[in-house]
Amino acid sequence: MRWNMVVLASCLMTAGCVGGTSMAERQDENVQSSLQYDSVPCDQLLANRNALAQQNNLPVTAKPTFSNPAMGFGPFTPDMRSKAQRDSDKASGEIDAMNRSIERRDCGKPKKKDKLELPGSKPSSPPQ
Repeated sequence: MRWNMVVLASCLMTAGCVGGTSMAERQDENVQSSLQYDSVPCDQLLANRNALAQQNNLPVTAKPTFSNPAMGFGPFTPDMRSKAQRDSDKASGEIDAMNRSIERRDCGKPKKKDKLELPGSKPSSPPQ
């Protein structure tokens, strides 16, 4: 029983020292709010998203990924990813946030006509 308490205490101390470097915490940081992109014009946002995807060799539909560590050990698993992989995962989160803003604002879709017209009819010219 005493041995169990020593192991538990050392685990708790180690968990306190890990702060901010665990895989779970760093992967959570990759998820971003799409609201920050709502003030960016649609054409510029589409260009920024495409450039970021190309720069990181990612598809424009990239989404952040999460590892599946052993049950309950997520906060204690150290982040062993390379810098390139961390940067790629961060870019995936940014691309996903941009895509949510693009989708919400209907960017890249043709503008809807304000006027209702019958199919095949010519628009009438105003009288002179």
